[in-house]
Amino acid sequence: MRWSGQELTTEQAGALPGLARLNNLVRSVRTPEFDGITFHEVLAKSALNRVPGQSAMPFGWTINPYRGCSHACTYCLSPETLILMADGRQKPLGDVKVGEALIGTHAGGLTRRFTETTVLAAWNTRKRGYRITLADDTEIVASADHRFLTEQGWRYVADTAIGEEPRPHLTTTSALMGFGATGATHASSDAMFSPDPHLTGAAVNSAAELQIVSIEDLGTTMDMIDITTGTGDFIANGVVSHNCFARPTHNYLDLDAGKDFDNEIIVKVNVAEVLRKELAKPTWGKHPVALGTNTDPYQRAEGRYRLMPGIIAALADSGTPFSILTKGTLLRRDLDLLQEASRHVPVDLALSIAIYDDALQQSVEPGTPSTKARLATVAAIRDRGLDCSVFMMPILPFLTDTKAHLDDAMRQAKAAGATGVLYSALYLKPGVKEWYFHWLEQAHPELLPKYRELYKRGTYAPKEYRQWLAQRIHPLLSAHGLHRRREDPATGGILSTALTAPAATAASSGHPAVPPSLIAAELPLDLAPTLF
Repeated sequence: MRWSGQELTTEQAGALPGLARLNNLVRSVRTPEFDGITFHEVLAKSALNRVPGQSAMPFGWTINPYRGCSHACTYCLSPETLILMADGRQKPLGDVKVGEALIGTHAGGLTRRFTETTVLAAWNTRKRGYRITLADDTEIVASADHRFLTEQGWRYVADTAIGEEPRPHLTTTSALMGFGATGATHASSDAMFSPDPHLTGAAVNSAAELQIVSIEDLGTTMDMIDITTGTGDFIANGVVSHNCFARPTHNYLDLDAGKDFDNEIIVKVNVAEVLRKELAKPTWGKHPVALGTNTDPYQRAEGRYRLMPGIIAALADSGTPFSILTKGTLLRRDLDLLQEASRHVPVDLALSIAIYDDALQQSVEPGTPSTKARLATVAAIRDRGLDCSVFMMPILPFLTDTKAHLDDAMRQAKAAGATGVLYSALYLKPGVKEWYFHWLEQAHPELLPKYRELYKRGTYAPKEYRQWLAQRIHPLLSAHGLHRRREDPATGGILSTALTAPAATAASSGHPAVPPSLIAAELPLDLAPTLF
C-alpha cells in the first residue's frame, strides 16, 4: 500500500476544526487505495474505556482502535451534475443548498412515482471518477460507490475491488430509469428539465434511450458532492440517483454526521502499546473487555494498520478475557492468534448477521460483506474449534420478523456452525430514528404508518411486540439447536450464552462471566449507510 508521500500538510489536516483538539495528532494520510478517505493517526493516551455504571451493557470495559468506519460507502456525483428542482428548473449539484425543494421518487406498491422532497444535508468530498454514457448521449460522472436505479433495481457504478465480495453494479446491459438528457435543455439553468410541467405524481419509467453505452474509469480523484434528501434519492442529469444517509455520530470532533464518519477515520496507532501498559498495572482486575461495540475493529482500514494482532496478544498475555463483534471477514486473518489466545483466556467471537434476504441486505447495509461471506467466516472460526455466535440484530419489524425469514436465517446460521443466535428487536434512538424512517419512506413506504405507531412511545418496540417476537423465535431456537439464552428485559432480546467452563471459572473468581457476549439492549441500527 503506497502511504509514503501521501501525508497532508498541517493546513490540510487542520481543515476540519475539531481536529485542532487532537494535540496528539501524528499525521493525516490519504492514499489511492482508500480513495476519498483521510486517516488521522493519533497517539492514544488510553486504550481501555470504562462503560458507565448506569449502562445496561453486559460488560464493563471496551477498546475502540478506530473512530469512524471505512466499511461505509459514499455516494457522490460531480458538482456540475444537473439536479431537477421542485419548480422544474435544473440546477448544478454544487449550487444546491440544504432546505431547497427538489424532485425525488416515492415507491408505492408496484409503481414508483416522482414526488417533491427537500435537501436535508450536503457535503463535499474527493473520489475517483467514472463517466457513464447513455444511448441518448446523457453523461454522468460519479464515484464507484454511487447507485442508480435500473430496470433491475439499484446498482452501483462499479464492482468492488479484486478479492472483495462482488456487488450488483452497472454494465452495458443495464438501462437506467428516468428521462435522460433528451428531457433537458442545457442552455439555461432556468430551463425545464422535463417537458412535462406536472411531473410530480407521474410514474417513473425508462421511456428514453437510457441503455448504458460505456462506463469509463477516469483514473483520477476529483471533487464530488453528495446530498441527503427526504426520499433517499433525487434526479441527476435526468436519471434516478440514490443518495447517502447521514448519521448523528463523530460530532465529538466537530466532524459532520455525513461523510466525515466514513471519510475521516481516527486511528489510534499506538493502541496496543498503551493497552499493554494499562493491563500490566496491579490495579487491573482482568475484567472482560469487549471490542466492536462502537465501530468495527475489522473494518477495511484494519487491513492496513493491523492494530488487532497487538490488541489480541496484549489481552491474552495479561490473562484478560475478551469478546469481538464484527461484520468484517478480515477477522479470518487473525484466527491463528485467536486460537492461541483461547488457550489462555476465554475468547468470545460473534458475527453480526441481521438480514438473510440478499436484496434487503444490500439496501440496508451497502458496503458491508455479504451474508454469505460472513457465514463463511463463522464456518472458518468453527473449523478452528472456537465458538462463534451470530448476532441476529436488529430484527426489523414487518421486514425480517416473518417466521419464514427467521427460520431460514437460523437454518443458515446452524449450517455454518454457529454455537448460538442472539437477537434483539429494532432499537431506534433519536437521530437514527429519523434517518431510518427516511429509508423506509423510500424503500417501503407502505410500512411507515405501522412503524410510526409501533415506535410512537420511544426508542424501543413496545412490550407486546417484544413478547410476540420472543414467542415466535424461542421455538425456532430450540428446533435448530441454537440454545435458549437470558433475555434482556428492555428489548425482549437475548443477552448471553449459558456459562461455559472457562466462563464459569471467570465467574467463580468474582469477575463477570464471558461473554456475556456483547450487546442487545443498546445496539442501535445505524443506516448511514452501513450497520456496525
